[in-house]
Amino acid sequence: MDLQQNRFKQWFRNPPERRPLGSWLMAASPVTAEAMGFAGFDFLVLDMEHVPVDVPQAAALMQAIAGTPAETMVRLPWNDPILVKRVMDAGATTLMFPFIQNAEEAQAAVSSTRYPGRGTRGVAAMHRASRYGMVDDYLNRADDEIAVILQIETPEALERLPEIAAVEGVDALFIGPGDLSAAMGHKGGIGHPDVQAALREAVERAGQAGKPCGIVGATPELVNGYIDAGYAFVAIASDLALMMGAARKAIAGVNAGKPAEES
Repeated sequence: MDLQQNRFKQWFRNPPERRPLGSWLMAASPVTAEAMGFAGFDFLVLDMEHVPVDVPQAAALMQAIAGTPAETMVRLPWNDPILVKRVMDAGATTLMFPFIQNAEEAQAAVSSTRYPGRGTRGVAAMHRASRYGMVDDYLNRADDEIAVILQIETPEALERLPEIAAVEGVDALFIGPGDLSAAMGHKGGIGHPDVQAALREAVERAGQAGKPCGIVGATPELVNGYIDAGYAFVAIASDLALMMGAARKAIAGVNAGKPAEES
Protein backbone atom coordinates (compact mmCIF):
# COMPACT_ATOMS: atom_id res chain seq x y z
CA MET A 1 0.00 0.00 0.00
CA ASP A 2 1.32 3.44 -0.89
CA LEU A 3 1.74 6.29 1.60
CA GLN A 4 -1.06 8.83 1.32
CA GLN A 5 0.08 12.23 0.09
CA ASN A 6 -0.34 15.21 2.39
CA ARG A 7 -2.32 17.90 0.57
CA PHE A 8 -1.00 20.59 2.89
CA LYS A 9 2.52 19.82 1.69
CA GLN A 10 1.27 20.11 -1.90
CA TRP A 11 -0.48 23.43 -1.19
CA PHE A 12 2.64 24.83 0.48
CA ARG A 13 4.94 23.75 -2.37
CA ASN A 14 2.62 24.81 -5.17
CA PRO A 15 0.15 27.41 -3.86
CA PRO A 16 -3.24 27.04 -5.55
CA GLU A 17 -4.89 30.06 -7.14
CA ARG A 18 -7.79 29.81 -4.70
CA ARG A 19 -6.57 29.88 -1.10
CA PRO A 20 -7.47 26.72 0.86
CA LEU A 21 -10.42 27.48 3.13
CA GLY A 22 -11.03 25.65 6.39
CA SER A 23 -12.93 25.80 9.65
CA TRP A 24 -12.39 24.83 13.27
CA LEU A 25 -13.91 21.78 14.97
CA MET A 26 -15.06 22.66 18.49
CA ALA A 27 -18.00 20.26 18.99
CA ALA A 28 -15.84 17.14 19.52
CA SER A 29 -18.42 15.17 17.54
CA PRO A 30 -17.57 12.71 14.73
CA VAL A 31 -20.98 13.41 13.20
CA THR A 32 -20.36 17.16 13.09
CA ALA A 33 -16.80 16.62 11.83
CA GLU A 34 -18.02 14.38 9.02
CA ALA A 35 -20.77 16.84 8.09
CA MET A 36 -18.30 19.73 7.99
CA GLY A 37 -16.06 17.59 5.79
CA PHE A 38 -18.82 17.36 3.22
CA ALA A 39 -19.74 21.07 3.47
CA GLY A 40 -17.06 22.19 1.01
CA PHE A 41 -14.14 23.12 3.26
CA ASP A 42 -10.66 22.23 2.05
CA PHE A 43 -9.46 21.48 5.57
CA LEU A 44 -10.71 21.18 9.12
CA VAL A 45 -8.77 21.98 12.28
CA LEU A 46 -9.23 19.31 14.93
CA ASP A 47 -8.62 21.36 18.06
CA MET A 48 -7.11 19.58 21.06
CA GLU A 49 -6.01 22.79 22.78
CA HIS A 50 -9.35 24.37 23.69
CA VAL A 51 -11.66 21.38 23.21
CA PRO A 52 -11.93 18.42 25.63
CA VAL A 53 -10.59 15.92 23.07
CA ASP A 54 -8.14 13.18 24.04
CA VAL A 55 -6.21 10.88 21.68
CA PRO A 56 -8.91 8.19 21.22
CA GLN A 57 -11.48 10.90 20.46
CA ALA A 58 -9.05 12.56 18.06
CA ALA A 59 -8.61 9.23 16.25
CA ALA A 60 -12.39 8.90 15.89
CA LEU A 61 -12.67 12.44 14.53
CA MET A 62 -9.87 11.79 12.01
CA GLN A 63 -11.64 8.62 10.91
CA ALA A 64 -14.85 10.60 10.38
CA ILE A 65 -13.10 13.25 8.27
CA ALA A 66 -11.15 10.65 6.28
CA GLY A 67 -14.28 9.69 4.37
CA THR A 68 -14.85 13.28 3.19
CA PRO A 69 -13.03 15.57 0.72
CA ALA A 70 -11.53 17.67 3.56
CA GLU A 71 -7.96 17.45 4.87
CA THR A 72 -7.33 17.27 8.63
CA MET A 73 -5.03 19.54 10.64
CA VAL A 74 -4.57 18.62 14.31
CA ARG A 75 -3.92 21.50 16.67
CA LEU A 76 -2.05 20.06 19.66
CA PRO A 77 -2.66 21.31 23.20
CA TRP A 78 1.08 21.90 23.71
CA ASN A 79 4.54 21.25 22.31
CA ASP A 80 4.70 17.83 24.01
CA PRO A 81 6.65 15.05 22.26
CA ILE A 82 4.73 12.26 24.00
CA LEU A 83 1.39 13.64 22.84
CA VAL A 84 2.82 14.27 19.36
CA LYS A 85 3.89 10.62 19.14
CA ARG A 86 0.46 9.35 20.17
CA VAL A 87 -1.47 11.67 17.86
CA MET A 88 0.78 10.81 14.92
CA ASP A 89 0.43 7.07 15.53
CA ALA A 90 -3.34 7.71 15.51
CA GLY A 91 -2.97 9.05 11.97
CA ALA A 92 -2.25 12.81 12.19
CA THR A 93 0.04 14.02 9.40
CA THR A 94 -0.45 17.79 9.65
CA LEU A 95 0.19 19.17 13.11
CA MET A 96 -0.18 22.69 14.44
CA PHE A 97 1.89 23.54 17.51
CA PRO A 98 0.54 26.39 19.66
CA PHE A 99 2.48 29.19 21.34
CA ILE A 100 5.89 28.74 19.74
CA GLN A 101 8.13 31.49 21.10
CA ASN A 102 11.60 30.88 19.67
CA ALA A 103 13.78 28.75 17.39
CA GLU A 104 14.56 26.23 20.15
CA GLU A 105 10.87 25.47 20.66
CA ALA A 106 10.41 25.27 16.89
CA GLN A 107 13.26 22.76 16.63
CA ALA A 108 11.77 20.66 19.43
CA ALA A 109 8.42 20.61 17.62
CA VAL A 110 9.93 19.47 14.34
CA SER A 111 12.13 16.87 16.03
CA SER A 112 9.14 15.26 17.75
CA THR A 113 7.54 14.57 14.35
CA ARG A 114 10.57 12.83 12.79
CA TYR A 115 11.93 9.34 13.33
CA PRO A 116 15.49 8.84 14.67
CA GLY A 117 18.12 10.05 12.27
CA ARG A 118 16.13 13.25 11.83
CA GLY A 119 14.26 13.47 15.13
CA THR A 120 12.96 11.77 18.24
CA ARG A 121 9.57 10.27 17.30
CA GLY A 122 9.11 6.90 19.00
CA VAL A 123 9.04 3.90 16.69
CA ALA A 124 6.10 1.51 16.43
CA ALA A 125 4.99 -0.59 13.49
CA MET A 126 1.33 -1.34 14.12
CA HIS A 127 -0.93 1.72 14.18
CA ARG A 128 -3.38 3.70 12.08
CA ALA A 129 -0.65 5.91 10.59
CA SER A 130 0.99 2.93 8.86
CA ARG A 131 -2.43 1.55 7.91
CA TYR A 132 -1.79 -1.14 10.47
CA GLY A 133 1.47 -2.20 8.88
CA MET A 134 0.21 -2.17 5.29
CA VAL A 135 2.10 0.93 4.03
CA ASP A 136 5.29 -0.18 2.30
CA ASP A 137 8.47 0.94 4.11
CA TYR A 138 6.48 3.32 6.33
CA LEU A 139 9.28 4.05 8.79
CA ASN A 140 11.61 5.34 6.08
CA ARG A 141 8.94 7.29 4.19
CA ALA A 142 6.67 8.77 6.85
CA ASP A 143 8.72 11.94 7.44
CA ASP A 144 8.20 13.06 3.83
CA GLU A 145 4.44 13.51 4.26
CA ILE A 146 4.44 15.24 7.66
CA ALA A 147 3.56 18.94 7.75
CA VAL A 148 4.56 21.08 10.73
CA ILE A 149 2.73 24.37 11.30
CA LEU A 150 3.82 26.66 14.12
CA GLN A 151 1.59 29.22 15.77
CA ILE A 152 2.85 32.75 16.37
CA GLU A 153 0.74 34.21 19.19
CA THR A 154 2.70 36.94 20.96
CA PRO A 155 4.62 40.10 20.02
CA GLU A 156 7.81 38.35 21.18
CA ALA A 157 7.21 35.44 18.82
CA LEU A 158 6.40 37.86 16.00
CA GLU A 159 9.72 39.59 16.61
CA ARG A 160 11.48 36.22 16.39
CA LEU A 161 9.46 35.05 13.38
CA PRO A 162 12.45 34.94 10.97
CA GLU A 163 14.48 32.64 13.22
CA ILE A 164 11.46 30.43 13.93
CA ALA A 165 10.67 30.16 10.21
CA ALA A 166 14.30 29.32 9.41
CA VAL A 167 14.23 26.05 11.37
CA GLU A 168 14.49 23.12 8.96
CA GLY A 169 11.26 21.16 8.81
CA VAL A 170 8.93 24.08 9.51
CA ASP A 171 6.41 23.99 6.66
CA ALA A 172 4.21 26.95 7.54
CA LEU A 173 3.25 29.46 10.21
CA PHE A 174 -0.16 30.28 11.64
CA ILE A 175 -1.04 33.52 13.38
CA GLY A 176 -3.35 33.27 16.39
CA PRO A 177 -5.20 36.61 16.30
CA GLY A 178 -7.03 36.08 19.58
CA ASP A 179 -3.94 35.34 21.64
CA LEU A 180 -1.89 37.96 19.82
CA SER A 181 -4.48 40.67 20.51
CA ALA A 182 -4.65 39.65 24.18
CA ALA A 183 -0.86 39.67 24.48
CA MET A 184 -0.89 43.17 23.00
CA GLY A 185 -3.29 44.37 25.69
CA HIS A 186 -6.45 44.22 23.56
CA LYS A 187 -8.34 41.12 24.77
CA GLY A 188 -11.23 40.50 22.39
CA GLY A 189 -10.06 43.39 20.25
CA ILE A 190 -8.86 41.74 17.07
CA GLY A 191 -10.19 44.70 15.11
CA HIS A 192 -8.01 47.20 17.01
CA PRO A 193 -5.78 49.11 14.56
CA ASP A 194 -2.60 48.03 16.36
CA VAL A 195 -3.62 44.37 16.18
CA GLN A 196 -4.57 44.62 12.53
CA ALA A 197 -1.20 46.24 11.81
CA ALA A 198 0.53 43.37 13.61
CA LEU A 199 -1.41 40.83 11.54
CA ARG A 200 -0.31 42.54 8.33
CA GLU A 201 3.26 42.67 9.61
CA ALA A 202 3.14 38.95 10.44
CA VAL A 203 2.15 37.81 6.96
CA GLU A 204 4.69 40.18 5.40
CA ARG A 205 7.48 38.82 7.58
CA ALA A 206 6.42 35.24 6.85
CA GLY A 207 6.57 35.99 3.14
CA GLN A 208 10.04 37.48 3.51
CA ALA A 209 11.06 34.28 5.31
CA GLY A 210 9.65 32.18 2.48
CA LYS A 211 6.96 30.49 4.56
CA PRO A 212 3.21 30.31 3.86
CA CYS A 213 1.15 31.77 6.67
CA GLY A 214 -2.37 30.94 7.81
CA ILE A 215 -4.95 32.60 10.05
CA VAL A 216 -8.54 32.26 11.26
CA GLY A 217 -11.31 34.84 11.04
CA ALA A 218 -14.80 34.95 12.49
CA THR A 219 -16.57 36.37 9.44
CA PRO A 220 -16.32 36.19 5.64
CA GLU A 221 -15.36 39.87 5.62
CA LEU A 222 -12.41 39.29 7.94
CA VAL A 223 -11.32 36.20 6.01
CA ASN A 224 -11.45 38.01 2.67
CA GLY A 225 -9.38 40.80 4.19
CA TYR A 226 -6.78 38.27 5.34
CA ILE A 227 -6.66 36.74 1.86
CA ASP A 228 -6.14 40.20 0.35
CA ALA A 229 -3.32 40.78 2.85
CA GLY A 230 -1.51 37.69 1.56
CA TYR A 231 -2.44 34.87 3.94
CA ALA A 232 -1.93 31.55 2.15
CA PHE A 233 -4.58 29.46 3.91
CA VAL A 234 -7.46 30.64 6.07
CA ALA A 235 -10.10 29.25 8.38
CA ILE A 236 -13.51 30.74 8.98
CA ALA A 237 -15.20 30.40 12.37
CA SER A 238 -15.95 26.89 13.70
CA ASP A 239 -18.62 24.24 13.60
CA LEU A 240 -20.15 25.58 16.84
CA ALA A 241 -19.88 29.23 15.82
CA LEU A 242 -21.57 28.55 12.49
CA MET A 243 -24.29 26.49 14.20
CA MET A 244 -24.93 29.09 16.89
CA GLY A 245 -24.97 31.89 14.34
CA ALA A 246 -27.57 30.05 12.26
CA ALA A 247 -29.59 29.23 15.39
CA ARG A 248 -29.66 32.84 16.56
CA LYS A 249 -30.60 34.01 13.07
CA ALA A 250 -33.46 31.50 12.90
CA ILE A 251 -34.79 32.48 16.32
CA ALA A 252 -34.60 36.18 15.46
CA GLY A 253 -36.37 35.51 12.17
CA VAL A 254 -39.25 33.72 13.87
CA ASN A 255 -39.57 36.36 16.59
CA ALA A 256 -39.52 39.13 13.97
CA GLY A 257 -42.61 37.65 12.38
CA LYS A 258 -44.66 37.66 15.59
CA PRO A 259 -46.78 40.51 16.94
CA ALA A 260 -44.86 42.53 19.54
CA GLU A 261 -46.95 41.20 22.45
CA GLU A 262 -46.15 37.60 21.50
CA SER A 263 -42.42 37.96 20.86
